[in-house]
Amino acid sequence: MITAGDFRNGVTFDMEGNVFQIIEFQHVKPGKGAAFVRTKIRNVISGAVVEKTFNPTDKFPTAFIERKEMQYLYSDGDLYFFMDSETYETVPIGADKLGEQFKFVKENMNVKVLSYKGSIFGVEAPNFVELTVTETEPGVRGDTATNVTKPAKLETGAEIRVPIFINEGEVIRIDTRTGEYMERA
Repeated sequence: MITAGDFRNGVTFDMEGNVFQIIEFQHVKPGKGAAFVRTKIRNVISGAVVEKTFNPTDKFPTAFIERKEMQYLYSDGDLYFFMDSETYETVPIGADKLGEQFKFVKENMNVKVLSYKGSIFGVEAPNFVELTVTETEPGVRGDTATNVTKPAKLETGAEIRVPIFINEGEVIRIDTRTGEYMERA
């Protein structure tokens, strides 16, 4: 059990049959009246974000989310197949559970599969990946104003903005949380 007074960023708890993760929290002690905890919480199954206030003495059961390292093998229609690196068991996961950052994952890459009570609800890509640029326009000479970017297509099919000096065939590092170019690899 966890009380609302013990909330910290990243803590997961069970409330009304749903699992929530704390994104932001703030303990508020007004001059008049009782203290309360103002939070921004995300439903980890549906991804919905809600702002809610709690009494610091409210108690909730702690939810343990299992993060298992698996290797992405291939896709077949709307199903994506992952292999458990310990048991070599293949697990199919629907496209609706993959999330936005999965567009940066290529075959044979290791990811974390998230589950709660044996039910898979998401896939977490590595924070940084290195991918090859497959399509981009050449940079225009003289176009050197600060922070000039151009669209680029990556080997996974994802499209991002890159600096003008990046050319086709180069390997770049991407932050999968923001989808932004970081550096050349």
